[in-house]
Amino acid sequence: MTLIVCNEPSHYETKDFLEKKLLMVKNAMAASGVTHHEEEEDFVMKFSRYIPLFGKMKKKKFRKDFPTDVEPLALIIDGRTLDFALEPDIAPIFLELATLCKSVVCCRVSPLQKALVVKLVKKNIDDSITLAIGDGANDVGMIQAAHVGVGISGMEGLQAARSADFAIAQFRFLRKLLLVHGGWSYSRLSKTLYESWILACYNVIFAVFQPIAIGIFDQYVSARMLDRYPQLYQLGQRSQFYNHRAFWTWILNSFFHSMLMFLFFISIYGETTILADGRSANLWLLGSMVYTTDVIVITMKASVISDLWVKFTYLAIFGGVALWFVVFPIYATVAPLIPFSEELNGIVAPMFTSGTFCVKHQFFPQSYHIVQEIQKFNIPDYRPRMEWFRKAVHKVRQIQRLKRNRGYAFSQNESGQASLIRVYDTTRRKPK
Repeated sequence: MTLIVCNEPSHYETKDFLEKKLLMVKNAMAASGVTHHEEEEDFVMKFSRYIPLFGKMKKKKFRKDFPTDVEPLALIIDGRTLDFALEPDIAPIFLELATLCKSVVCCRVSPLQKALVVKLVKKNIDDSITLAIGDGANDVGMIQAAHVGVGISGMEGLQAARSADFAIAQFRFLRKLLLVHGGWSYSRLSKTLYESWILACYNVIFAVFQPIAIGIFDQYVSARMLDRYPQLYQLGQRSQFYNHRAFWTWILNSFFHSMLMFLFFISIYGETTILADGRSANLWLLGSMVYTTDVIVITMKASVISDLWVKFTYLAIFGGVALWFVVFPIYATVAPLIPFSEELNGIVAPMFTSGTFCVKHQFFPQSYHIVQEIQKFNIPDYRPRMEWFRKAVHKVRQIQRLKRNRGYAFSQNESGQASLIRVYDTTRRKPK
């Protein structure tokens, strides 16, 4: 591994050193036939003048994990030189050179410099996920600046552990945290039913007004009646309304309703459902419909348990549902165009039409709905075929008609004239 040691005393010398090293690395990569630029234009010359205006590089100009056959590099820079390297005109040079190195070591740096290095990578490299790990109070800024912060609880106290997203006891546990628990967490997050921002807005927007209305304005009896009958105060002393039984009853009730809604839509969709435009219903469509049903269910439950209805109660309970049906179509239409929440692209129309489809099929079935179910599940039809039925009816009618035409004109006992009568065929036309 080749070491690049940057220890320059001034701003211009630092810039000159980094430019020369960057040019040297580029020439070595070009000689080996490896390039890291996605465009032919020079990265530093084009975007360095925009850094003071916009604060970060808007376009991704190189990949984080490009293949290279050149010798691995390690960049070593001290705190005094790092001050110069983090200035706006040198920062893109320093960052590009750092991304071409196998490792970068910043020694003798301040807590602010640690945070600035993390922010430089976080803001100026597209699709980057930064992780900062530290064990002391001087690492708090760096931990909070990164996407994921890991604190080590050790000899230097618990400041880093308290400020981090994850706390571990020893540095060697980082391997299991990333490779094992990180992989599991990523797999679990990929299987969520709901879009992240919609899920975050559940307890903040769509399900917040119902409990507020009940918690502030609900009265199981009026103040005059409570004053007239002081014995009602004993209900609270005896835990009549709120006790362990009531708590676990509501918990089980919520689990039951959640399972019922989920299984209801799973039974309707099955493995997949073909929409009107020919596309298959995906997981986001199923999750959005479950989410909508959940908002409706909690609104209905709030309306059932509310004892006193005032203007705010009506507005809060039914306004939550109305707000969802207004906000969600707008968000699901506009957000993918930004682009933001691209998983909701084209989900509005199938969601509401599929919801109507489900209600009609389950509660108001038509004759063609039944045929659609037979076609979808390939149900064998055991009813007699209409052609067979028509043939059977036609045969019966022929027999009946034949019996009517082959009757006797008179009735008598079997005697010698019986054979004479049978010789005469009544089905033949008589001669004129």
